[in-house]
Amino acid sequence: MTVNRISAVALSVVLSTPALVTGSPARAAAAPFLPCPAVKPPVAPPAAPAPPPVSPADLAVGGDALATAGLAIPPGAPTAPAVTATSWVVADLDSGAVLGGCGPHERRTPASVQKMLLAAALMPHLDPAQVVEVTRADLQDLDPASSLMGVVPGGRYSVESLWLGLLLKSGNDAANVLARVGGGAAGRQGGVQAMNDEAHRLGANQTHAATPSGLDGPGQYTSAYDLALIARATYARADFRRYIATRVAQIPAESGRPGFAITHDNTLLDHYPGTLGGKTGFTDLARQTYVGVAERNGRRLAVTLLGAETAPLGSLGEAAALLDWGFALSPGASVGRLVTPDEQKKQDRPIAQVKSEHNGQDAGSSALSSRTALGAGAAVVLAVLLLATPWRRKTARRAAVQPVRSPQSADDRSPAEP
Repeated sequence: MTVNRISAVALSVVLSTPALVTGSPARAAAAPFLPCPAVKPPVAPPAAPAPPPVSPADLAVGGDALATAGLAIPPGAPTAPAVTATSWVVADLDSGAVLGGCGPHERRTPASVQKMLLAAALMPHLDPAQVVEVTRADLQDLDPASSLMGVVPGGRYSVESLWLGLLLKSGNDAANVLARVGGGAAGRQGGVQAMNDEAHRLGANQTHAATPSGLDGPGQYTSAYDLALIARATYARADFRRYIATRVAQIPAESGRPGFAITHDNTLLDHYPGTLGGKTGFTDLARQTYVGVAERNGRRLAVTLLGAETAPLGSLGEAAALLDWGFALSPGASVGRLVTPDEQKKQDRPIAQVKSEHNGQDAGSSALSSRTALGAGAAVVLAVLLLATPWRRKTARRAAVQPVRSPQSADDRSPAEP
């Protein structure tokens, strides 16, 4: 085969090879800004440090309409209720549709709704019948005035009792014990790492846990959208749904210690029709936070809100107003969707494998630019081969008079060689 023919064949193969995307995915522009309907609280909240900004790519997760620090509602939808919460989302747990939100991807401090992430991370891996002994280290860094289940050092409690204490009483003590047990050899910090791993698996990109309980910690943030992802994961479990809907639980007596009862601190269970459960939170930095789910006419809607104030409605009153608004929308109304763990896996694959599957990427333009670059490379290869023709002929004549060396064996090659 002549050099010209070889070059032509090489050029043809290169141009016909499917293009691989090697550039970074395009980032969607932010949605037009609409201010969120807001109520000014009677008492201004204390100043808080500004959270880190969210990248444009993360802002558009779930849909370009969600890439806003303001309001996102379906066209023609009734006005969303005015609330004090600085960010919120209403989403359909079954279809994954996001019905609306205010600053859905904005980073906010979570408080005790972070315990939902602890449940999502560790509930699949802990045996509810396992009995755990509480250590002094589990309790030594907790303020006695904070929300506690009431476990004591040396006490032995089932994992199921600890989950009930975590979700009904927002027990920071139960959170520390569960994180330590679930963290294995790494202890409590291993449990926190499991929380962050689970957030990544779910695609909750604005979420970072520093404490298992949601007590304020360095760099600890979440978003209303991320909390909807976490709620969808937890409410998919029958055991979690049973725990979160329990109104009163009895913790058995043991080792000379009397048993005690714990009651759910989420009053929406008895005051908002169809409530399937919810989790409250509060710190001075986070203000009031809430994640809850209610069912009506076969639809399960989740509401997540962050940064609410006690007055005039409080987080529970604002959650009820947002749920009413969501249930009033037509079932097909949405501004985006909750991504799935499978989509996150696809995004985590190397760029060469996923080709043009990245969200927001113009596959046609990427393929065109890649083909253009490959075509230019083929032209260079062709030129080199043509220029090398005299050298190849000269080498062939020289080979006739010089001894032929045996080819190098595979074992003699250095690791860098193909």
